[in-house]
Amino acid sequence: MNINASIIGASGYTGLELINILSLHPNVTLKYLVSRSNSGKKVADLYPSLYALGNKEFSHPSVEEIAKQSDVVFLALPHGESASFAGKLYDLGVKVIDLSADFRYDSLELYENTYGITHPRKDLNDKAVYGLCEIYRNNIKKARLVANPGCYTTCSILPLYPLLKEGIIKSNSIIIDAKSGISGAGRKAKTDYIFCETSENFKAYSLTNHRHTSEIEEKLSIAANRPITLSFSPHLLPIKRGILCTIYAALSNINADIETIYNDFYKNEPFVKILPETLLPEIKNVAGSNDIQIGFIKDKRLNRLIIVSCLDNLIKGASGQAAQNMNIMFGMEETAALKFSARYI
Repeated sequence: MNINASIIGASGYTGLELINILSLHPNVTLKYLVSRSNSGKKVADLYPSLYALGNKEFSHPSVEEIAKQSDVVFLALPHGESASFAGKLYDLGVKVIDLSADFRYDSLELYENTYGITHPRKDLNDKAVYGLCEIYRNNIKKARLVANPGCYTTCSILPLYPLLKEGIIKSNSIIIDAKSGISGAGRKAKTDYIFCETSENFKAYSLTNHRHTSEIEEKLSIAANRPITLSFSPHLLPIKRGILCTIYAALSNINADIETIYNDFYKNEPFVKILPETLLPEIKNVAGSNDIQIGFIKDKRLNRLIIVSCLDNLIKGASGQAAQNMNIMFGMEETAALKFSARYI
C-alpha cells in the first residue's frame, strides 16, 4: 500500500514533526507541503535538518489540486481557520486529519463558547471522530475526518479515563497541574516566548479559563457517564518540548489496585507506558518519542491519588498522534514510522 499525504500548514513546528515522521514512513509519499508564507522556498532552507529531502519545496496549490493528488491531508492550521479547509477536502472525498480544535467537541455550543467563533462547517461536526487512538480506535478505522487531540488534553485524558470509567476516583475532586515546553505555543514571534522572557523562568497562565479545560471535561464526562468539572492549571516551562501533568483526585477506595486497572485498560497499547507505583515519569524519558508515560502514588494520609503523566507535546501531543491516526485509518501497522525512542539527552 502506498499513501499520498499532504500537509497544509507545513512550516510550523507540528508541520516539521509531520514531515520528519512521514518522510520515514514505508508506505507514505509526501505530495504537497503547503505554506502560504513560505511558498516557493526549499524546505531545507527553512529547516536545515531536513536536507535529506533534497529540493522539496513549500507550495500553495489549490484545494482541488491537493485533493486530486492526496489520499490524506493533515491540517496544521489555527483554530477557526482549519474547519473550512477540512470541509472542502472532505467534500472532495479526501480523508482529513485536523490538528486544530475545530472538530474536537461533540457540543458545537461548547466549542463556540470556548473559542468565541461560529463554527463554519457545523454539518460535518457529527461526522468527525475524536482522534485519541487508545480510546476511539474502532471509530477512527472507519473515519474520513479525524479531530486530532492536542497535547494538554492527551496528557490529561489518558491517565484519568480508565479510573473514571471504573469509578475509582471521585469525579468532583480532580485537579490537573500541567506544565508545557515553549514549543506548545507554536513557531511565532511573540514577546512572551522569546529567550529572555522564558529562560530561568516558570509561570502559570490562563488559570480558571484555559480553553482546553472544556474539551477535557467533555471527554472525561463520557468516561464517568456523568458531567465532570475540574480544575486545569497550565504553566510554561523554560524548555523546548515536553509536557508533565501532576493530577490530584480523591479515591473512592484507598485499596483499589490502580496498577492493575491501568495495565488491563492499556495492555495492548504500544505507546502507553504504565510505571510501577511510586516510579514517576520525567520529560526526558519521553521527549522525542510517541510515548506517554503514566505513574502514580497513593497518599493514604489524605485518601488521595497523585498521578504524573508525561509526553512530547509535538509528537504524541500532535504530529505523532496524527500519524498514528493515519495508520489506523488506512489499516496499516499502527506503529509504522513511530518506533523511535526518547531523546534522553
